[in-house]
Amino acid sequence: MRNAIDLAFQKGRVEKKPLLISYTVCGDPNKKKSLEILKSISEYVNIVEWGFAHNCPTADGPDIQNSSYRAIKNGVNLKDTFKLVKDYKKYKNSKPLILMGYYQMIFHYGEKRFVKKCKEVGVDGLIVVDLPWPNNKDIAKLCKKNSICFIQLVAPTTTKKRMKMIIKDSHQILYQISMISTTGKKLKVSSKEIIKNNKIIKRINPKKNVVVGFGINKKNISSLKKCDGLVVGSAICKEISTSLKNRQNPVKKLNKMVKELKRKMS
Repeated sequence: MRNAIDLAFQKGRVEKKPLLISYTVCGDPNKKKSLEILKSISEYVNIVEWGFAHNCPTADGPDIQNSSYRAIKNGVNLKDTFKLVKDYKKYKNSKPLILMGYYQMIFHYGEKRFVKKCKEVGVDGLIVVDLPWPNNKDIAKLCKKNSICFIQLVAPTTTKKRMKMIIKDSHQILYQISMISTTGKKLKVSSKEIIKNNKIIKRINPKKNVVVGFGINKKNISSLKKCDGLVVGSAICKEISTSLKNRQNPVKKLNKMVKELKRKMS
């Protein structure tokens, strides 16, 4: 299965550079600004990840929770999210887009209907945080049929036996969780340990693209350049909160921040 995500990683391998993947919550701080932020940071990121706001984001720390609550407070729902994805994909400099969220909303919407809508609006990848392998096999198959990359998660506690099975069933990307924690916490493990775990995953299947997330920020991103890709989410969401608090333009602040993250990865 080849889609825009696979092509982005293919380009990264040729250039011998890791991919920068941003995470923001769709609709934060409002629908208009959220879209403007995504367009702005697309100048520097390789892939964008948009979370659909959830009132109980169990894997997320306070920074992403705050982003979700702002979006929910503004009445942003799945219908709005799909509309904004469609609008973003019309942007001439748009990047491959991953939608991330929790299964409750997908289940309520209907798996087949959800995946069909994702394809219709231009979603390239999907992460369902609280639907682990093998419970996600059906939706992963639906995604594959619709040329959408379903992204499996691998944690530091995942056994090698289970890891082999997850990798076997995975599409183009595996998401390596750096540590046992919610998002945005200070890294409890060294970059050396993360790279070591990354190599274990890569040895099982070198063809898979392994991205690392949870706790990645401007202080540690340069030490993880050997990975295929790095996901920065909480640090970006925190910058949105800070900008709003200081009555600054989050679009300009995020553009500057992501530009610096990209520079540190080069």
